[in-house]
Amino acid sequence: MIVVTTESVPGYEVKKTLGTVFGLTVRARGLGKDIMAGLKGLFGGEISQYTEMLEDARKYALDRMIENAAAMGANAIIMVRFDSGSLSHNMSEIVAYGTAVIVEKVE
Repeated sequence: MIVVTTESVPGYEVKKTLGTVFGLTVRARGLGKDIMAGLKGLFGGEISQYTEMLEDARKYALDRMIENAAAMGANAIIMVRFDSGSLSHNMSEIVAYGTAVIVEKVE
């Protein structure tokens, strides 16, 4: 599956637009990670516990979006974006979205 943030794929032509696809995940921080992050916040620096959680969440959201596009018959997703939000003080929502298309290589 070709996944790009641009409107087109270099060397390919969009033959058919199938529609919007997305992948969503909601992650909660555990008590242990909250305590460690709180301590790290006192001293400054990167809070690796949260960075790791958000990286994993983006990967899951991207994988789910790709699964949805494949189920629609797409071979590419263009205009891919990520968005995030908080559902409560310890839960984060990550969504990946884009446009599922069928592309063909330009000869």
